[in-house]
Amino acid sequence: MSSDKQSRDDSAPWGRVAEDGTVYVRTADGERSVGSYEAGTPDEALEFFTKRFDELEGKVRLLEQRVASGRLAPEEAISSVKALREQVVDAHAVGDLVSLAARLDALGPVVAVQRAARKEERAQKSAESKAAKEKLVTEAERLAEGTDWRNGANRLRELLATWKELPRLDRATDDALWRRFSTARTTYTRHRKAHFSEEHERRDGARVIKERLATEAEALATSTEWGPTAGRYRDLMRDWKAAGPAPRDVDDKLWQRFRGAQDAFFGARDAANAALDEEFAANADVKDQILVEAEALVPVTDLDTAKRTFRDLADRWDAAGKVPRDRMKDLEARMRKVEQAIRAVEEDQWSRSDPEKSARADDMIGKLEAGIAEAQAKLDKATAAGDTRKAKDLESELANKQAFLDMARKAAADFS
Repeated sequence: MSSDKQSRDDSAPWGRVAEDGTVYVRTADGERSVGSYEAGTPDEALEFFTKRFDELEGKVRLLEQRVASGRLAPEEAISSVKALREQVVDAHAVGDLVSLAARLDALGPVVAVQRAARKEERAQKSAESKAAKEKLVTEAERLAEGTDWRNGANRLRELLATWKELPRLDRATDDALWRRFSTARTTYTRHRKAHFSEEHERRDGARVIKERLATEAEALATSTEWGPTAGRYRDLMRDWKAAGPAPRDVDDKLWQRFRGAQDAFFGARDAANAALDEEFAANADVKDQILVEAEALVPVTDLDTAKRTFRDLADRWDAAGKVPRDRMKDLEARMRKVEQAIRAVEEDQWSRSDPEKSARADDMIGKLEAGIAEAQAKLDKATAAGDTRKAKDLESELANKQAFLDMARKAAADFS
């Protein structure tokens, strides 16, 4: 072997260039041809095929980095390792291909660990997604059973947006949950449409009723039959409240018509009453004077005179006429108080002179006197016989009957 050839072999431990220009790479299984390079010197040939190895090594290093960072999906990593290993094994390059293949083989366990971690992570995310979707379904079904027509539709839209953001589950589970969710949305929408349809009918019916009530209220606005008309307005107001709301665009206008007619009537009535109150003020002055005379009869000292005088005052009271409404209650109460005072004295005298009560009192006195006489006779007899114990009992009985007799005579005196 020449000195130049020995120098090239030492400087390129992974390959050599034969005399005919064929380039070989050394592997664990021996040498194999990787090509030829006839355009240059053997050193240039080795350099050319070594650069190919360097490119492969760069690909391996980049793949190692991507696998280590976890940015590469395990399935993609396995595919990349397999494809790159095939390139390394059959590479037309000069270098430590065995070591390069070993580095690729070493990525297998790393990818396996990542694959297991990814699988566990997917399982956890799937469980979380399932729990989240089940929660969405439960809320959607609750809304479908409810009557929150104002907020329910907005909430269901929010639930749908959240659903779309969640990861899909296995097809069977995901489809089953979606059917429940979709059914709840459909049920809610159907009930909501039915509700608003019924409400539209009710509001339209209320509009018809309120238009009639407003028309009648306007017809009564100029009435001067204050009492009956005020009562009719109360009936109309009750019917108005019972009718419920009309469509919003007409309800306020109908109310303005109805309320305006009411205000016109009651304003006219109040003005008329104010004029009458002014007219009746003089009558109140007359009744004030009558009250001075009536209240002077109390306390009653002479019942007959008080009764006769009060009758005259009552006639004058009626003749005086009506008084302002704000004075009526007070004036009537004062006059009624005098009347009640006179009647109380009259009833008291009647109860004292009641013939039936007087007769019952006299009968009681007679019975008590007879009983006392009988007890006295028995006492005398017991005393004469020397029966001390019986005499003592009879004395006690006689004292009790005497006490009752005194009370009965006093009560009888009240009826005389």
